[in-house]
Parts: sequence; C-alpha cells; structure tokens
Amino acid sequence: MSRVAFDIPAEIALQLGADDRQAGIALRMMAAIKLFELGRLSCGAAAELAGVPQPLFLARLGDYGVAAFDLTADELAHDIANA
Repeated sequence: MSRVAFDIPAEIALQLGADDRQAGIALRMMAAIKLFELGRLSCGAAAELAGVPQPLFLARLGDYGVAAFDLTADELAHDIANA
C-alpha cells in the first residue's frame, strides 16, 4: 500500500473534522468521490480509497451532489428493458 501525506492549515483541519484523524477521513472520502465522479476510479476502487464498504460509499455520493449512476434516460430504459 502506498502512503501519501501532506500538511494542511489547522483552520482547515478544524473545518473538516474534530481532529487530525477525522480531517484525514473526510479528505479521503472527498478525494475518492471526486475521482469516482471524474471516472478515474470505479465505485469499488473509490470505496476502497475512502476506507468504507461500497454500499456506504454509494450512499455518501448524494451528500456531495454526485450521481451514483451516470446514465441518460435512453440508456436507463435500455438497461431496464434488457434486465
């Protein structure tokens, strides 16, 4: 496993969580969600990066305004018809 570390101002850490650990958890979740949104990580890989089970990761997407599924209405209708 790789390790990435960086310094952030104390004020920002406080805005992200109650302590350094909570701030780190919040940053991991935000990074995972953004990478998923950009299509750089699959849902499973993003959940792993966030350190949470995939169902919880999917549930958290809405908290950040990110759609769990990026389908057009036609694509969704096609998928439903072929299910």
